Amino acid sequence: MVEQRPILAITMGDAAGCGAEIIVKALLDEKVYRICRPLVFGDAGRIRLAAAILQSSIEVRSLSDAREGTYQFGKIDVLDFANIPEDLPFGKVDALAGHAAYIYLEAAIKQAMNHEVAGIVTAPLNKEALHMGGHNFPGHTEILAELSNTKDYAMMLAGDTLKVIHVTTHVSMRDAAGLIKRDRVLRIIRLADRTLRLLGLKQPRIAVAGFNAHAGEHGLFGREEIDEITPAVEDARNSGIDASGPIPPDTVFFRAVCRKEFDIVVVMYHDQGHIPIKLLGFDNGVNITVGLPFIRTSVDHGTAFDIAGKGIADSSSMIAAIEFAARMAEGAGE
Repeated sequence: MVEQRPILAITMGDAAGCGAEIIVKALLDEKVYRICRPLVFGDAGRIRLAAAILQSSIEVRSLSDAREGTYQFGKIDVLDFANIPEDLPFGKVDALAGHAAYIYLEAAIKQAMNHEVAGIVTAPLNKEALHMGGHNFPGHTEILAELSNTKDYAMMLAGDTLKVIHVTTHVSMRDAAGLIKRDRVLRIIRLADRTLRLLGLKQPRIAVAGFNAHAGEHGLFGREEIDEITPAVEDARNSGIDASGPIPPDTVFFRAVCRKEFDIVVVMYHDQGHIPIKLLGFDNGVNITVGLPFIRTSVDHGTAFDIAGKGIADSSSMIAAIEFAARMAEGAGE
């Protein structure tokens, strides 16, 4: 019988943070093994330490090859890079941990590109440690894009009741206005449509938020809606995508969440999407990088240096990220 569960690469992230802990907690949940074959890319010693902190006797298996994995509940299979010293302190920025986090991700990307794993789920890394470790990237997304030679990608955030995808992210509001162009908005709408189809929706309903107050009020408060966003929505609709907008930002989330009129909202800038997602589900949000040649999901929180190593980090977002990746892998295989 052919094994149907996808192999998912789960990268450990920064060893000084909560990554190992939330991975162990997630893999103590039997439902994870019903939907995928989890393979941790990290340091087996750190995973064992996290299990000990959690007072778990779960077996941690150190592998040199993914083909050695058993992928059975009660055992954690770790592709072991053995690159973290036993005495590395929790909660402190460390160049060694930053470099190690990069190595785990680099290896996972290589296996995803070679179709050895069906997707990547990432635990958080620390940007300062990453830079100290010799890797000058703003974060996970830029590494993923660089190493996969991807130019057209976007950030999607998904929670239980709301999904958003961003036209712009880590730029100033002044710069965001200049980046809202017809072609860019259209690309994001198309990425939203493609990703929701992977998640099982046959005809995704996509709302496109305006940029200005009242979606510009017919040009009274700005022309981005008239010149760029509306033409992009029309282009999308002409290609068969169920897109609506631009819709005033102060009502679009109510319509998506409370009235359930839409499956996702295309947002124009970082906080326009992050604020409602984190308000509705701070602990179980998932970050999805769309447009890559493979599936990538992530927890929607940082390394939690303030509580790392104490056994109290919440694994809800990690479990949700694994579930989303498994669903997308199933959709890609259909």
